[in-house]
Amino acid sequence: MFSKIEKNPLLTLAVIAGGFIIFGYSTSLPKITDFMIFCIFVLGFDLIYGHMGQLSFGHMLYLGAGSYGTAIFANSVSPNPFLGIAVGILTAALIALILGLVVVRTSGACFALLNLALNEVGAFMVLVPFPEWTGGEDGLSLFFESYGFLDFANPTFLFFFVMASLLAVSYLIMRFVKSSYGVFLKATKENEIRVRFLGYNTYVYKLITFILSGAIAGFAGALNTINLSYTNPSLIDPTRNVEVIFAALMGGAGNVMGAVIGGTAFMTISNYLARYIIRWEMFLGVALLIFAFKFRKGIWGYVRKV
Repeated sequence: MFSKIEKNPLLTLAVIAGGFIIFGYSTSLPKITDFMIFCIFVLGFDLIYGHMGQLSFGHMLYLGAGSYGTAIFANSVSPNPFLGIAVGILTAALIALILGLVVVRTSGACFALLNLALNEVGAFMVLVPFPEWTGGEDGLSLFFESYGFLDFANPTFLFFFVMASLLAVSYLIMRFVKSSYGVFLKATKENEIRVRFLGYNTYVYKLITFILSGAIAGFAGALNTINLSYTNPSLIDPTRNVEVIFAALMGGAGNVMGAVIGGTAFMTISNYLARYIIRWEMFLGVALLIFAFKFRKGIWGYVRKV
């Protein structure tokens, strides 16, 4: 039954939208807005992890790039939120392009650790060389203009704008995966040497995927900045990469529903379990071991078999 959801893009989007509307109005719209932004970030990460087959320990770099790109633009140029989002996405995509020229030539542990090292450099750049632009450790407090009902200070409008963004990203990825390009990417993940032998330039395709992944992460960072009207170095902190990795593993890598379920599950645990268990991170560690050894396909990987 659940497998039919994955095969129908419109049904998938309807389930995601319906689930978040029910969740939002039964709890708190601002909190669930945070959940959806994180899910966008997980979707971006899953492009390189679930579809390209490479694990990155440095994807927070692109979330932070999008966040700071939007924040610096709003603080120094214009408080227009739509232009700010565009600048955030372009900033993350440009950094992904520059770094990807080198990064995608690697694989395995080298790919993961090189991304981590670059994330460390990015975090250092935010804190030390340019505090007058980034606000240093204090971050930046921001103001964004409103245009009639297009008011990002309105929690209801922001909730539905972020939901529309999540649905748009989900649809883009579903179309991407089901296209001939997605099939080629899957073949590269399974056996890159054989694909090269057939005469295809796998480097170009992996670079494009890496840039798209960084741009989606930057989009999430830009939305986060607009949501909070604030940004700080925690959004580019390398130690927080474990969050998106855990979410992808929990939900199930390689599909949209898995990324959304994993992102929602992680945010639910980190936001609600912490109220009752002081050392709630220990629960996450135990859960990760269970998923790693017993549920390798994640929550959605087993639910869709029902």
